[in-house]
Amino acid sequence: MDFSFALIQFLSGLNLATLTFMAALGLTLIFGVVKVFNFAHGSFYMLGAYFAYQFISIVKINFWISLLIASVGAGIIGLLMEFLFLRRIYGRYEEGGYQILLTYSFILILDDLVKIIWGTDYKTIDRPPGLSGEINFGTSILPSYYLFVILLGVFITFAIWMMLKKTTFGRLIRACSEDREMLGAMGINVKGVLTLVFGLATALGGLSGALAAPVRTVTPGAGIEVIINSLIVVVIGGFGNFWGAWLGSLIIGEVTSFGILFFPRWAILFNYAVMVLVLILKPQGLLAPRGGDGKRI
Repeated sequence: MDFSFALIQFLSGLNLATLTFMAALGLTLIFGVVKVFNFAHGSFYMLGAYFAYQFISIVKINFWISLLIASVGAGIIGLLMEFLFLRRIYGRYEEGGYQILLTYSFILILDDLVKIIWGTDYKTIDRPPGLSGEINFGTSILPSYYLFVILLGVFITFAIWMMLKKTTFGRLIRACSEDREMLGAMGINVKGVLTLVFGLATALGGLSGALAAPVRTVTPGAGIEVIINSLIVVVIGGFGNFWGAWLGSLIIGEVTSFGILFFPRWAILFNYAVMVLVLILKPQGLLAPRGGDGKRI
């Protein structure tokens, strides 16, 4: 294996890591701030992919506008889900059990809605004009769309991080993740903050699905694989930990990329093996604060 081929595999893994991180970041925000493990988060990835298919392939809208519509559409559905359903069970006895049942039920509901609207056939989306070519690295080639996804992922990562650290809304998010009661006592609409966080998180999931649609098939049930990988990522990095989710995504992306290359029959097991290893060595996650529970945005 020469250097150029290894570089292509690394960049392919980085592309996968970027898509995984955008989905896992939404799950991290929801868990770290709203304190809900949203089993249906992968379904918003699926919705983003189908929205992109609808507007790009059927309505024939510009690819970039369609990306925006797909992410906003997924975010609005997430807002409604939190406002109409999840908000009503906050603070109830055995709240966690209610949350698991409710969010899992949305997986079934959204999957069936997708089948009713778009059918069960696999859908595909063409790459956008200008990004349909390839980049040569010695004897190996990389789709230019992969490089675009990586660069966009870097931009979004730092944009979200700066929003969390430098804006008033970001400070409210971090305060809400630490002490909702104190924030409410200061006159802040905590429920409104939670709803907006849920909408932002599901919009990121929808954006991830829309970006993945030109390089993967769009199919019902796609969210199941995404939620599994996102769960592995947040376990590796630490529940509710921003940079932990990034590190976990990078590890999973590269392990998958090189695992398929060297051990194709066993590649599907490597992600779980990494998670098990982390759980044995550092159960709270790789970037969890020492002596803490890891729930830090």
